[in-house]
Amino acid sequence: MKTWQRIKNKPELMEKYLVREKVIDTIRSFFKNKGFREVFTPILVPIPSIEPNLEVFETELRTSTGKKRTGYLIMSPEFSIKKLLAAGIGNSFEITKCFRNEEEVSSLHNPEFTMLEWYRTQANYRDVMTDFENLFTQIIKDINPGADLKNWEYQGNTYDISTPWPRISFEEAFAKYAGKKIGDIKDEDFYQIFFNEVEPKLRSSGKPAIIYDYPVSQAALARVNQKDPRFAERFEVFLAGVELGNCFSELTDPNEQRKRFEKDFGERKKFGKTEYPIDDDLVEALKEGLPEVSGIAVGVDRLIMLAANVSSVSETLFFPGEELFDL
Repeated sequence: MKTWQRIKNKPELMEKYLVREKVIDTIRSFFKNKGFREVFTPILVPIPSIEPNLEVFETELRTSTGKKRTGYLIMSPEFSIKKLLAAGIGNSFEITKCFRNEEEVSSLHNPEFTMLEWYRTQANYRDVMTDFENLFTQIIKDINPGADLKNWEYQGNTYDISTPWPRISFEEAFAKYAGKKIGDIKDEDFYQIFFNEVEPKLRSSGKPAIIYDYPVSQAALARVNQKDPRFAERFEVFLAGVELGNCFSELTDPNEQRKRFEKDFGERKKFGKTEYPIDDDLVEALKEGLPEVSGIAVGVDRLIMLAANVSSVSETLFFPGEELFDL
């Protein structure tokens, strides 16, 4: 039975799907009240972002006169927003549709998903940590004005989401939860160790966790930490076993950025991913000058899943991909 049919038969189901509208409204008002500009960038682009482990949706643009151009659905609006930052847009945010191919069918993934990105100028990743925890708690209070943030319930478990949220460095997390020194770990093994050994401990803590200062090899678009160049100014935020956001103090050096792009494109080739050129337009924007800025990408469907107290992002979507494509 399709989602629309289930709602037709049980009208009370509609309420949890309408949480999406409330969450989007909160996000907009949160940032507009802080003076951020809402921007609208393209979903179909000639060159997408370059995450080595992710696969794109590729298509072809054809004109009535016979011109043909390869196009891609964005995995993130990051490159476009950074060009606007170089143009002087200032503090800005976007809520947009993004697409990732070849992802697992799971409770946390949909091939088409909603992304929130915001960029705070004259700021670093620690400022965005505060933005995130305040945004999330505002969402919870708007959905349920009587919510007890110290005893917030999700799927039968209770979490203390009162601010400030706990912060732990990547190095400390690996030592504390996996008993490993990061200097002894190969780059390609970080993810599996984090997923298998660190993340379950974070989930059972009963609190959110902001993991910060990732090894430089794990942060291609982030600025190197000036106090310890082994690490980059990146953080990810986790709650109830769900990764919610990924933030960088943004790299602004065009030469260093090109080097990292070339490394990532080499990784894409090694992994057998779709190949496409470097976005020279972004490198040119960095040459023009980017302000000191920190940005974050947040999975909105996952925010909605938590706010609606459902176990899967598909339960927040009127037309989930697994249903549309019989996955």
